[in-house]
Amino acid sequence: MHAAVITTYDAPPVCGQHPDPVAKGEHEMVVDVLAAGLHHLTRSKANGTHYSATGAFPLVPGVDGVVRDSSGRLRYAVLDDTDLGTFAERTVIDARRSVVLPDHVDPVRIAAAMNPGMSSWVALRRRIAFREGQRVLILGATGSAGRMAVQIAKRFGAAQVFAAGRDTTRLKTLPGLGADLALTFDEIAAAADVDVVLDFVWGAPAADAMLPMLTARADRSAPLTWIQIGSMAGASAPIPSAALRAAQLQIVGSGIGSVSPGEFIAELPELAQAVTEGALDIQARAVPLAQIGQAWTENTGERLVFVP
Repeated sequence: MHAAVITTYDAPPVCGQHPDPVAKGEHEMVVDVLAAGLHHLTRSKANGTHYSATGAFPLVPGVDGVVRDSSGRLRYAVLDDTDLGTFAERTVIDARRSVVLPDHVDPVRIAAAMNPGMSSWVALRRRIAFREGQRVLILGATGSAGRMAVQIAKRFGAAQVFAAGRDTTRLKTLPGLGADLALTFDEIAAAADVDVVLDFVWGAPAADAMLPMLTARADRSAPLTWIQIGSMAGASAPIPSAALRAAQLQIVGSGIGSVSPGEFIAELPELAQAVTEGALDIQARAVPLAQIGQAWTENTGERLVFVP
């Protein structure tokens, strides 16, 4: 079969021949891959910058995808740590880590939406006791995951959603997705009185925004939960000590490890239903798997989805 293979951290994958997969465990099955998204998680695991990267080569990347099982059913599947991912014509999945999809769904749309949507969905459902009527600030709202976070926060009943990002062109589109106010990072103090921050950025931009925002709060004793989800601007953030003393701030993370596999899987059916119904807008572009080398480093507002 054909698959995209990575042999070193500093080189993009190359599409070529690869041995056919073999199911070994009780719940494993060999499936045909229909569509697999190129997510930030996939890239960072492949280049060694994600904390879950194993360093084992050769590696077929791809952490999830839409597949067809031997009985003809469509499934959205999440793969555990493996050297045979979804950027291949076929792969092996654990049926317990999948959800059956309706026959009429668009595999590209599902593959594009589930991973970026899951980041904010799980953060609000599993990392905090989010309540309808709370106010949310999204840092990094112009990326795929941030755009979906705007929609998901509204779907969960947020009273106000503030969307912050660097790309002013993309910021202008976010009110149409439910953002009550779109802000540049210099304007974040306008969202000082939110209850929850969904942070896809981290690094120096998050640290620089934190203290001005906290000191501008009308009631500094009101709880603020800062959920660290992504690190597009850096793996470390130089948070000033005053930020932890000047307000009732709680910083938590949301990701692999802080949320159990079972908790992730439990949220899949409802998110898949929302995507299937068209309730969430997603920008996706299908790319032939053979072109993965050229597309690997693309950085656009669209979520690239590889199709064999």
